[in-house]
Amino acid sequence: MPHLVLLYTPELEQETDVSALCRALADTMLEQRDEAGKAVFPTGGTRVLAYPAAHSAVADGKGDYGFCYANLRMGSGRSPAVHQAVGDSLLAVLRAHLEPILQRRPLGITLQIDESAAQVYDAKHSSLHPLFTKPT
Repeated sequence: MPHLVLLYTPELEQETDVSALCRALADTMLEQRDEAGKAVFPTGGTRVLAYPAAHSAVADGKGDYGFCYANLRMGSGRSPAVHQAVGDSLLAVLRAHLEPILQRRPLGITLQIDESAAQVYDAKHSSLHPLFTKPT
């Protein structure tokens, strides 16, 4: 964890580079620091995944409407200030990347951040983390 999942109306793939958006969002996540200057997210655990909706209905259906929903799921324990800074930073990337579309037609953007505070099971197996963990 953290996982940022994008769900969007499928026509966005013809209008923007979704892979570049994913990379920009991941890089932004990796740049985040807490009040003590420590990285908010572990490099090996940071993931951004994007999916076009197989089916969608937006608003009244009478226009060329698009939508992008972003949900960041992170472990608990970070301060409200970190939540705000992370959210503001990610929303700025989404807005900047999607601005050309926003200028051409109606597009909704939603970003939500959830903490997994009440986990009942959380198993991980990864060969990624050791790549970014410095020996002490």
